[in-house]
Amino acid sequence: MTQGTASIDSPSVPGLVELDAVVVTRGDGAEDAEAVGYVVFAEGEVPSALGLDRAALVRAGFDAKVGSTLSLPVASGPDLVAVGGGAPSDLTPALLRDVAAAFARAAARRARIALVVDGGVPDGTGAVEAAALVEGILLARYGYTGLKSESKRVPLAALQLSLEGVADDAFERGTATARVAARAAVVARDLANTPPGRLTATRMAEVAVELGATYGFDVEVFDKAALVELGCGGLLGVNQGSSEEPRMVKLVYRPAGGGGRHLGLVGKGIMYDSGGISLKPSDPMHLLMKMDMAGAAAVLGAFTALRDSGVSAAVTGWLMCTDNMPSGTAYKLGDVLVARDGTTVEVKNTDAEGRLVMMDALALAVEDEVDAILDIATLTGAALMALGGSTAPVFSNDEATADLVIAASAATDEPVWRLPLEKKYRPQLDSAIADMSNLGGPYAGATTAALFLSHFVREIPWAHIDIAGTMQTEKDDSWRSAGATGFGARLLLHAAAHFGSDASA
Repeated sequence: MTQGTASIDSPSVPGLVELDAVVVTRGDGAEDAEAVGYVVFAEGEVPSALGLDRAALVRAGFDAKVGSTLSLPVASGPDLVAVGGGAPSDLTPALLRDVAAAFARAAARRARIALVVDGGVPDGTGAVEAAALVEGILLARYGYTGLKSESKRVPLAALQLSLEGVADDAFERGTATARVAARAAVVARDLANTPPGRLTATRMAEVAVELGATYGFDVEVFDKAALVELGCGGLLGVNQGSSEEPRMVKLVYRPAGGGGRHLGLVGKGIMYDSGGISLKPSDPMHLLMKMDMAGAAAVLGAFTALRDSGVSAAVTGWLMCTDNMPSGTAYKLGDVLVARDGTTVEVKNTDAEGRLVMMDALALAVEDEVDAILDIATLTGAALMALGGSTAPVFSNDEATADLVIAASAATDEPVWRLPLEKKYRPQLDSAIADMSNLGGPYAGATTAALFLSHFVREIPWAHIDIAGTMQTEKDDSWRSAGATGFGARLLLHAAAHFGSDASA
């Protein structure tokens, strides 16, 4: 086990450097902006600054729907952009986030931008709405271009926001909330976008140490020898075929004054998944297997925001990091691995490795006597087949814990859908020679994977989020930039922030 600080020669999360440099202020959009967006709702007055009435906008093809934009040529001064806001009565924070993201993309070639929103926000409110607008712009302007020798991408330098009917203190709270939440997502995106040769398990641990020192959480790094001593047979077994050592990274956040309740977060950190002996086909999905650590990235991203979000619960995280590679030393079909809690597991498919590394962490979380566990993993292709690339299935053994995740999903617009933890399928995991096997039948693969994990949480309230489908997007989608989405980082942050409330008790 190692502990301490890491020496990093270059920024380990370049997106954070860019994010921290963005200046967010309140103003009317006239000061120094290179592009100014005006939200046009489907009803009511059109902002006079655009110089066009509604009929002229319609003739130009602008329908004011959420996500629509129209750039207007000007002889001098900043670019003008009409941004669709839909019907004011229909606006939600999620839609406002989409509105802001649409403007951010329309003004992608400008470093200093401003957005004017008159109407659409009820008087006396505004912190949540301000947060959604700022978050939408910050996340939409994210890009991973650090390895390009040349890039036409223009980083965002300044954002000015004019929001009618919102008090200054609410605006400041919302802006602060947005910056912290965006940080969590940017960390998760940067890590998942990083090529596997540059982000090994060892390097992931170094990054965690660096981020912990900056953002107020402690980090313990368990090397191979420490994992042998702990008896983490799942992580060690999956690692057998790799030339890179495994790492278990334990993250510990304790709020000032102590935390009443204790939440455990577990993230799958397969730094690259070849499938092992059960080798994956060489297709586009194989290329994405550098993102098989997106669960661990989401947990680490969330931890960077716990302190600054004022989370009152104690939170402990486990990142289970290794490659899954084929070689002469790789674990094999028919091998039996022994989990931290003593459970013996027959390997029936080496590409069902995520659950094997996570079983050790779940057992350790139980030993840590957490009050609830949330785990997040790019676990099964069945999740993608069932719900597509926009929604993640969630499984749970506890209603309150499931409700906590679903509420966090609604607040962050990271969609989840609860699927049944159908116990009738549990016999599919039986083994003739061990306590259980790591693979079920040909159907309901996301469910049998969840059933496997549920064995290790015992009676602890628990929810499992399978992000195999939501980990990435092939093209820009509102505030989700092409590549890794960072799905789950903001959701976990919101869940942790509300874990101590009566609703989650």
